[in-house]
Amino acid sequence: MTPGRTLDRTRQELSEFLQLHRRKLGPADVGLPATGRRRTPGLRREEVAALAGVGLTWYTWFEQGRDIGVSESFLLRVAKALRLDDAECCHLFLLAHGRPPPAQAYQWPSVSPLIQQLMDDLRERPAYVINLRWDVIAWNQAADRLFGFASRALQERNFIRMVFATPELRTRLPEWREDARRLLAHFRCDLAVAPRDDPGIVALTDELQRLSADFRLWWTAPDTGDYSRGVRAILSPEDAARLDFQHEILTVDEHRHLRMVVYFSGQPAGAAGDGC
Repeated sequence: MTPGRTLDRTRQELSEFLQLHRRKLGPADVGLPATGRRRTPGLRREEVAALAGVGLTWYTWFEQGRDIGVSESFLLRVAKALRLDDAECCHLFLLAHGRPPPAQAYQWPSVSPLIQQLMDDLRERPAYVINLRWDVIAWNQAADRLFGFASRALQERNFIRMVFATPELRTRLPEWREDARRLLAHFRCDLAVAPRDDPGIVALTDELQRLSADFRLWWTAPDTGDYSRGVRAILSPEDAARLDFQHEILTVDEHRHLRMVVYFSGQPAGAAGDGC
């Protein structure tokens, strides 16, 4: 614990953190039926306790910041009930246990039905949602046809990993070297706001350095200032025709660092990237 950071202050921060994330969720976000008008926004404590499979009294005391001991399993259940992403799960563990969670504690995030509907309504315009680690957590059919997200194993459904460690996709990127360097530059930019010891991110970057000599070389190279969250050229999986794209980024959930990448047909106007 850092100097001047008292235990009481840590408990207060924990209480505020839990309340913030509980109030961000509505019944529809977690598959519960709406039960009339609510006096306060978000889920009730008893709903979080039920979703987590923990006792209401114990969860209430925990959220109030009382001096109680909770297990690793308890924290993981609460993190899952509150839909915390990897960075938020790590923060919860740091507040409650003073250490990050184990590497296997990573919680796969999700998007609301309305965000999925928005992507589906884009129809032929590819769109997908990534988190801070660039895991692809939702997509529409156009994006699936282009990148085959649904056919990939969960641990391989990560955009930066797909670009650097999937030979099939690499052969379909006519400007792979330029696209890969721009993507990696933006990936590093995103990681600047992540905890340095985030177990999910550490595991991913370690794996990519083993799998890809190019990733290993460029990972520590100076920043070029040219960024992108999507590939600018790809060969169609149907007839190998070249498809050129530009991108726009929409914030889906700023607290969980969820962004939607939308692809627009057309040759990029210039060499400048999307920006950090």
